[in-house]
Amino acid sequence: MPTSVNLRGLTRVGAKPPFLDYLVALWDYRHFVFFDAKANVQSGNSRDRLGSIWLILNPVLSGLTYYLIFGVLLQASRGVENFIGYLIIGVFLFQMSSRAISNGAKAIRSNLKVVQAFNFPRATLLLSVNMRELLGSVPVVLAMFLLILLFPPEEQISWLWLLIVPALLLQTVLNLGVGLVLARVVSKVNDISNLLSVALRFLMYGSCVIFPITLFDQFPTIRAIIEWNPIYQMLTIVRQAVLYNELPAWESWAILAAWALGFLAVGLVYFWNAEETYGRDQ
Repeated sequence: MPTSVNLRGLTRVGAKPPFLDYLVALWDYRHFVFFDAKANVQSGNSRDRLGSIWLILNPVLSGLTYYLIFGVLLQASRGVENFIGYLIIGVFLFQMSSRAISNGAKAIRSNLKVVQAFNFPRATLLLSVNMRELLGSVPVVLAMFLLILLFPPEEQISWLWLLIVPALLLQTVLNLGVGLVLARVVSKVNDISNLLSVALRFLMYGSCVIFPITLFDQFPTIRAIIEWNPIYQMLTIVRQAVLYNELPAWESWAILAAWALGFLAVGLVYFWNAEETYGRDQ
């Protein structure tokens, strides 16, 4: 005798959940995200003899290279108070964003076997990448402060240095939002990942990482574009607080927060819309 089966309430395996349910699922995976990020930080350079020291050595060596080229040879340091500190902050913090955006964009492609084998919110991969960078930033920021204190002119430690905490959190939110957008694009068109390094190079020069914005005084349109760049505003906030003992302008916080929260909102919706397709057509 045939038996009727009530299929109401059942969902297809791998189906995209409603957006709010998706956010709840991401929250439920928070412990996995944290421990996965922590494990990756600890094992990230395990094959290298110097291990995690490379987290600090890489920006130091990059900063030394940029100092010799732009500070010594091209004299880009003219008019910049404490150019060494200016360069240290720029290189250290920009490389954090560069790594987070680059690794986030490749998160689906890099974990393709996991995506194809297990059913979980794919955005957790992006959350793990950015949590890893945030955890890894702790020794990097401490080393950055130490170098600023060691190289003349001597800077005075003040409570304003604590403003780097909200600045880094907003930077992480921005990196996550950008990564979510790029991860969906790269998962479909892998060629985009080959252009990412070029785009990040343009972003570096457009964020005044290694030279002051005053170089663009004769080009007001370019200067205005740079001033709306959230990475530039993040660096400006940290430089004003740490190097010049000044309270950063509220406009800098507003621009950075608007870009960070806007990219996060757009990135989450854009990434979630393609949740069912990740790993299926590769």
